[in-house]
Amino acid sequence: MNTVAEASVLAQNTFSHVSEGDTPYETGGLRDFFLYRDLGIAAATGGQVVAQLVKANTAPQAGTGWHRHEANFHIVIMLKGWARFMYETEVTLVKAGDCVHQRPGIVHFLFDYSPDMEYLEIVSPADFKTIAMPAPCEVPAPTPWNN
Repeated sequence: MNTVAEASVLAQNTFSHVSEGDTPYETGGLRDFFLYRDLGIAAATGGQVVAQLVKANTAPQAGTGWHRHEANFHIVIMLKGWARFMYETEVTLVKAGDCVHQRPGIVHFLFDYSPDMEYLEIVSPADFKTIAMPAPCEVPAPTPWNN
């Protein structure tokens, strides 16, 4: 250990192993049209990082709205399906196997996704804030789900 700060960070971290059935998908996350599954990382890191699985719950309608996050680090790894985001003024298709690093403060809008969409989201700090932002451009319409 070189510093008191390093010792403090290590003291906040614990071993964690969350198996598939240990935590359920739940509503009550940032968006009501998604389901969220906590992977125990926020508790294991003393709030330094959150890792959660996010999946589609209902068909896209209004999307997330334009926003940015107050976070130091934010990645999305698409596990199943696809989602379309606006990152600033560019449409970005994120499909299974893709990884997106959302740089701190980037203005974005998730406006479309497949019924089977599921992604892993890892953010630091765990209690990151979401700030509504003015629209920099028009957003395309979402793709209707065929039930």
